[in-house]
Amino acid sequence: MSRAARRADVSLSRKLRANRPMALTAVPKESWPNDPGARPIEVWQSREYLVQLFEEPCGHRLTVCRVMLGVDGRWVDGLSWDELQRIKRATGFGDTYALEIYPRDRDLVNVANTRHLWLLREPLPIGWFASRPNT
Repeated sequence: MSRAARRADVSLSRKLRANRPMALTAVPKESWPNDPGARPIEVWQSREYLVQLFEEPCGHRLTVCRVMLGVDGRWVDGLSWDELQRIKRATGFGDTYALEIYPRDRDLVNVANTRHLWLLREPLPIGWFASRPNT
């Protein structure tokens, strides 16, 4: 992609972002891209984020990316733990235990600055808990 094309994409991205709501808002199904490879069951968008919910064998997966393009034409990176927790809460999963996976090198897929939270049906017996029986 040429430098001029990247600049045009960044400019269009800024214009589109300005028209989106500040808070994450459900996107109507008829507005979702027609991508046969990706079949989300819910989609939310705000001026900052695009969030998609997918059904997985372990429960669900939230896929999160910023909606701002960098000068390199890729989605801007740098989602903090606090942002991901806030997004998990805003999409209705605040009380759900979630994991972010760091796969083996041979299983690595890194095609976009996208983060994935695997939402589990039951919490794992590891982590921090607000209340735990005395042991």
